[in-house]
Amino acid sequence: MGLIQEIQSLIYKEILLEWRQRYALNGMLLYIVSTVLICYMSFNLRGSAMNPPTWNTVYWIILLFTSVNAVAKSFMQERYGRFIYYYTLVSPQGIILSKIVYNSLLMLLLALVGYGFYSLMLSNPVQDHLLFLCSILLGAIGFSTTLTMVSGIASKAGNNSVLMAILSFPVIIPMLLMLMKVSKNAMDGLDRASSSDEILTLLAINAIVVSLSYVLFPYLWRS
Repeated sequence: MGLIQEIQSLIYKEILLEWRQRYALNGMLLYIVSTVLICYMSFNLRGSAMNPPTWNTVYWIILLFTSVNAVAKSFMQERYGRFIYYYTLVSPQGIILSKIVYNSLLMLLLALVGYGFYSLMLSNPVQDHLLFLCSILLGAIGFSTTLTMVSGIASKAGNNSVLMAILSFPVIIPMLLMLMKVSKNAMDGLDRASSSDEILTLLAINAIVVSLSYVLFPYLWRS
């Protein structure tokens, strides 16, 4: 079986498991909806409109914690016996790449749903919607790739959540700052060229994390 076929089969397996265990997806959607409702009650119902910088910051905080809850279970729900079964069928590169792709698609779906509901409840001050959607795409992929790789490492250390937070912190925080800057430029309607450096840096970080996952995960898989 080729690598592409392995990735397709594993992604199908992830979708099938997610569909059978819909409580996990429903829980993430409930988290997004309830958080947005709390923000709405905290600002709009008290007559104090949320200013654009606060709107931007709160959205990315919601998205960050949603990604942690969504991606952290990537390897935590896999049992040791299932890993041995995978070992006889597919390559470790196929496993890590399939999880990265699936988590990226899942995070993109949650981010877009959250963005739509967030805009509906708290209005939408974004002027350049295409640039903002680009930042959402980069953020969903960036959070997913980083947290998937770290989740794989933490799974070999007894699914230590503290270890996962420590390892992901140096990558997630700079990425989050650049995403907030790009989205702020989109909200202000600035020229897209002013965000080119941050976009290229985010693309480079995503490419580096995927490459490291592809190269290093087989060694982690053997341990």
